[in-house]
Amino acid sequence: MTPLWWLALAGVLLLATSFLSGWIHRGPVTTFAIYLVVGVLIGPGVFALTKLPLSREHIHWLHVATEAALVVSLFVTGLKLRLPFRDSGWMMALRLALPAMVLTAAGVTALVCLGLGWPFAAALAVAAVVSPTDPVLASLVSVDDARDDDPLRVALSGEAGLNDGTALPLLILALALMEPGAEVPGILAHWFTLDVLWELAGGLAIGLLGGWGLGYVGTHLRYTARDVAPSDFLALGIMVVVYAASQMLEVSGFLAAFAAGAGLRRVEVSLSESRDGKAPKETAALDTPAEMRVNPNERARASVDHPSESVGWVLSDALSFGETIERLIAVALVLAVGIAVMPALSWSGVLVACVLLLVVRPLSTWIATIGCRVPWQRRLLIGWFGIRGLGSLNYMAFAVVHGLAGVTVPAFESVVLTVVAMSIVVHGISVTPLMQWRERAIEAAKQGGGHEAARNG
Repeated sequence: MTPLWWLALAGVLLLATSFLSGWIHRGPVTTFAIYLVVGVLIGPGVFALTKLPLSREHIHWLHVATEAALVVSLFVTGLKLRLPFRDSGWMMALRLALPAMVLTAAGVTALVCLGLGWPFAAALAVAAVVSPTDPVLASLVSVDDARDDDPLRVALSGEAGLNDGTALPLLILALALMEPGAEVPGILAHWFTLDVLWELAGGLAIGLLGGWGLGYVGTHLRYTARDVAPSDFLALGIMVVVYAASQMLEVSGFLAAFAAGAGLRRVEVSLSESRDGKAPKETAALDTPAEMRVNPNERARASVDHPSESVGWVLSDALSFGETIERLIAVALVLAVGIAVMPALSWSGVLVACVLLLVVRPLSTWIATIGCRVPWQRRLLIGWFGIRGLGSLNYMAFAVVHGLAGVTVPAFESVVLTVVAMSIVVHGISVTPLMQWRERAIEAAKQGGGHEAARNG
């Protein structure tokens, strides 16, 4: 396909999904599933209008594109979570991002070792790649906006923001074990101190301090100047500076991006509390976020009388800009997955996908949430909504670029692409009916047992 045909296809797809968005949101198929199917149709598996060989050059660009999408998405996810740090939602997110992730990776490693006969290091590598949930493609089950304190959505959003801190160290460990003559005790000591402790703590610290510090300075400068001009570049600058600093210091860039969004949100919370004359309350109910007190359509006539109004403009622009960039990159990459998946489709990948999605993920999350006083219905839904997507593609590209041993690159890519494609399809089909069922159950609980019973649903 020529560039002109690609441009025409992109325009038609964007228009079609925009025209039909109302029916799509009410139906059993997500927008991303539609893009995946279109990719399959134009790819070598059906009409053969184009192909996407995963050569080293293509893998490099895949790594760059998915990295950009994830950084933007994680920053926006952190920005939407307007929760006190003592909120139980953070503890649930940690349970899912740490013990549940480790259990999931262990289960997939055992499956690939025993079922496919791969060496341990290669099995651990593919497990690290397919275990984390995705912050980009999980939009239908993640937090909608900063007012949303739905425990299910908060848990899944928090997990998607934090579990990259578990997945990447596991992948780095697997690649280190593949090195010829690798000495396991030395590798484990280096890995635990630098790739686990330093990367996780450093990423969170740089992100929180950077998001809070740069957001505080930027907001007060804009308030001093009474500036209501678009502030997209401020949000972009925070993301770029924090991510660049994390790479220079060799800490987790994904955790830093997520923490930067959470840090910028803390600026908004503190300024909103000072405006309302309230003392900070760690257990307070969510008030109206600052970005919802401003109207982008009346920017020219707006006045800035308090720093909270400045941060409202900053957050409004950051969310609008970030979500648009996130969706555009995601659409292109899901289309690419559809093009590449048919030649790469394998029974090995189908086996891994079925066991991961139907057994390993639900069982791991159930074990990790024992004793947390969460209703069993919500625990089941959390276990099911472990959507795989751009994070897995990014880690796949990372592993291929850094070198694999014990398994061929096509076999590795086949498993990952099959898992991602099947997740997009099966989760895309099930998400709307399940969430509608949950909403009906919550509404029934409100009528029968009050708000608290409904919130526990």
